[in-house]
Amino acid sequence: MTPFALRMSRIKPSPASLLRGQAQALRAAGRDIIALTSGDLDFPTPDHVIAAAHAAMLRGDTKYSTVDGTATMKAAVRAKFQRENDLEYGPDEVVVANGSTQIIFNAFFATVAAGDEVIVPTPSWAPYLDQVRLADGTPVTVPCSPKHGFKLQPEDLEAAITARTRWVVINSPTNPTGAVYGRAELAGLAAVLLRHPSVWILADDLYEHIVFDGRRCTTIAAVEPRLKVRTLTVNGVAKTYAMMGWHIGYAGGPAALIQEMVKIQSQTTSAASTVGQAAALAALTGPQDLVAERAAALAARRDAFVARLNHSPGLSCALPEGTFYVFVSCAGVIGKRVPDGRVIETDRDVAAYLLDAADTAVVPGEDCGLSPYFRGSFALPAERLAEVGARIERACAALRDR
Repeated sequence: MTPFALRMSRIKPSPASLLRGQAQALRAAGRDIIALTSGDLDFPTPDHVIAAAHAAMLRGDTKYSTVDGTATMKAAVRAKFQRENDLEYGPDEVVVANGSTQIIFNAFFATVAAGDEVIVPTPSWAPYLDQVRLADGTPVTVPCSPKHGFKLQPEDLEAAITARTRWVVINSPTNPTGAVYGRAELAGLAAVLLRHPSVWILADDLYEHIVFDGRRCTTIAAVEPRLKVRTLTVNGVAKTYAMMGWHIGYAGGPAALIQEMVKIQSQTTSAASTVGQAAALAALTGPQDLVAERAAALAARRDAFVARLNHSPGLSCALPEGTFYVFVSCAGVIGKRVPDGRVIETDRDVAAYLLDAADTAVVPGEDCGLSPYFRGSFALPAERLAEVGARIERACAALRDR
């Protein structure tokens, strides 16, 4: 008899976390692995944010806070939503948690029952699917074609909605493709959702400030205010302020939903760290100039890296509109032979070959819901990014036809 709950057979560890561990083990063994698998930025957390955390510790802000967040942090979240997203929330309509991942889990766990469906446009961030499964729900993946910029189309959303649909996930900018939904595109999806009043909308905006070429993110509850009463707008400080390890996420949504999410949080992790909340408060209320400066730096890295990838035999990559990921077609290397004679048959084989031959770790597209692709991060220093681009190009050039 297995000692584990049946639900554990429905999920697997995060692919990116497994690859991160593999890369670390290889580094410990002496190999110079360049990992493009992580959602980490190489920028430091801003000095004033660190100073705020230090000051909080010195003044004794090291006790428990209320489960949904400190009053000052919640006020900063409300001000952020109004200032940047044109969304107004009351104190009982916002929650602070241990990262945006926990926010999403709490929302699904509070609302999804056996037989319920959650629509996830793919390619996607893999944990959406397993979080739905942990809640006994069924993830319904809707393929988003490269010809549409990997964005969900209104007609495909309409076709996917059933009487069992509980949520639709809209992630913009999108991990892993970097797609950014414009106002007109969100309005098209909103028109569909207005016809289905029992469906919740999860707007995952975590990468909202990492956008390029003059774009500006918007969110669906601002585009169509009639949807605000059933939209959970999710965000956090991780990507905007290079605060990945601080694990502070937040969300705005209907008070009744927030109340149930807080109830779950009270029985799992309880409140987020008070020191982390003090740091996040400083990030949200402090100077914002660094945000645009870092996005511009990432845009320059994107341009150089994509150019190098497109110079690699068999690879093809469009410029991502946002995030710090490239989603690379490797269709041109499928069927090629590696120097020892093995045939590359899948994008998982491509990832294994790049790790073996180029000391480069990437996420197979299969783990994101679309093959043959792989995802790589360009949030590396420029010189390191140039080195990994050269490695990938050499590895691709070494492949041979059957």
